[in-house]
This record gives sequence, C-alpha cells and structure tokens, in this order.
Amino acid sequence: MTFTSSRAIRIDQHGGPEQLQLVQVTVGDPGPGEIRIRHHAVGLNFIDVYQRSGLYAVPMPLQLGMEAAGVVEAVGEGVTHLQVGDRAAYASQPPGSYCERRVMPAKCVCKLPDAISFETGAAMMLKGLTAQYLLKRTQPQGGLQAGDFVLFHAAAGGVGLIACQWARAMGLQLIGTAGSDAKCALAKENGAAFVINYSTEDFLARVKEITGGKGVKVVYDSVGKDTWDKSLDCLAPLGLMVSFGNASGAVPPFAPGILGAKGSLYMTRQTLFNHITTRETTQAMADDLFDAVTSGQITIRIGQRYKLEDVQQAHRDLEARKTTGCTILTL
Repeated sequence: MTFTSSRAIRIDQHGGPEQLQLVQVTVGDPGPGEIRIRHHAVGLNFIDVYQRSGLYAVPMPLQLGMEAAGVVEAVGEGVTHLQVGDRAAYASQPPGSYCERRVMPAKCVCKLPDAISFETGAAMMLKGLTAQYLLKRTQPQGGLQAGDFVLFHAAAGGVGLIACQWARAMGLQLIGTAGSDAKCALAKENGAAFVINYSTEDFLARVKEITGGKGVKVVYDSVGKDTWDKSLDCLAPLGLMVSFGNASGAVPPFAPGILGAKGSLYMTRQTLFNHITTRETTQAMADDLFDAVTSGQITIRIGQRYKLEDVQQAHRDLEARKTTGCTILTL
C-alpha cells in the first residue's frame, strides 16, 4: 500500500466560509473501480456553498468540491478507460475535489483532450455537463427547434455563459437575465439573443414583450425563490419549468393546481448526478461538451482564480454574486 500526503479543504460543521479549513490528509491506493488523481486545478460551484451552509445536508466531516482536472497517478482493478499518466477531468460524487490528491470512483472521470487545458477542464465539467443536460436532455414537449425562445436565469454565471453559447449554436433565442448591466452585457457577448437586468427591469413584462405575448417554451432556473412565481408566468401553455438550483433560497411549497391554471405547465427539479449514473452516459455527455469546446462553439470563461488556501474568500465572493463565468482553485 502506497500512502502520500495531500493538502485538502475540510469542514467539520455546517456554517459560513470560516468553516473551510486547510488540513493535511493521507491518500492511499485506489481500490476496484477507483483511481488516484493529482489535481492541477479545481472548480467551484454553488452546490459547494449549499453543502457547506447546510442547505444540502451531508455527513461531517466533509471534504468539499465536485469537479477538477489533473493527471491519473494510479488505477484500481477493473478500470479500463483510464491509464496512469492520462490527463483527466470530472464532475463527480462524492464530494472531495478541494485537494491536491484524492482516491475516487473512476466511472465519472473522463480523459481530457490535449487541446483543453487543466484549468479549462476543471472549470467546465460540472457547469458544462449541466448546460448539456439542460439544453439537450431536459426539453419541453415537442423538443427545441431553431428559433424557439427559452428563458435562462443567471445567464452570466458559469453555467449560464456556457448555455448562452450552446443555445446560440443550436439556433435558439435565449433570453438571459442577470443582476447588473455589466453581467447582461457579458451574457449578450456570449450568445444571449436578449438580456434583462432583473434588478432594474420587470423580467416578466420584458419576456412577454420580446415574445409578442406568447411566452417561452422553457425556463431554466437556478435562482429559486426570487424568480419562481414570475418564471411560471413567462411560460407558454404546455411550457416546461426547469428548476436546477436555489441561489436565492429554496422554492416554497406550492399547489400543483397552479400549473393547470397557468396553462397545463410541466415542472421538473433536475440535478446533474442523476444524468451521469453510468460510464456510458457520462462519456457521451462529456464527448458532446468536449466537441463543442474544441470546435470553438463554446469558450469557457474563467472569471476568477484563487489559491487553494484562499478558498474562504472564493466562497464569500461566490455568495455575494461578485463572480462571473467560472471560478477555479489553483494548486
């Protein structure tokens, strides 16, 4: 058995960014179906904040982090798609990417094309695969065709900027919302057909105006409580409400009858990890993402870089909505 030391970020209880502590951990050899990976860069996501704060209850102590990129150091029995020395990237359960090295399940780890840097790989996996399953696998009745209107909240965030570009490549008319004029400009620059500053404009009125009163086929909403009610009213009859996050807080309970009254709407609560339960699906989704990035259809924008030891500040900035695009930790 080989043991090596690694710096890692751990929390011992739920709470604020001050709970994030830099510790030394011991990392062993991978077991069957596992690999050991040495990280070059680590991605930050709002799910990390949810797990740290307690919105998503997780056992303690917890090593945070859901995505990273690096080099495979060791391969366990039964792993055939990766070899020692491979460049690799992942978005994966269980948490634990905020570290230099880790042993983890191999099924969600993908070989990283040489044309994609470690920093880009770390920044794009969870957010890019999220954009992929939203736009390609979570569609309204009849699917999405070129020219269709979709509403995407937090369009200047990590997932949002990828979705803006991908929607443009699909010929969709994406209406993006953001909380400042600068963020709106960034979403427009990245492919949003229309942008709405929801801190100064009524996004429902603007959506109705943009769509000639018809509404959109689908709303993709990671904001939650603050945008929920008006988002339902933005939908055309038989439209789809896709909830995939709670940046402003959880959506309160509601009566299903509302969906009927507002046009026989569909509603779903999605999470990436239900889409990547098998090696085959994970690889197919990753290949779609890699192709979009290497072809130039999508550029991954890294708006912020922090050292591993500065992770508390990274979380503060993420929660304060001071970030744009993707945020990574460098090692």
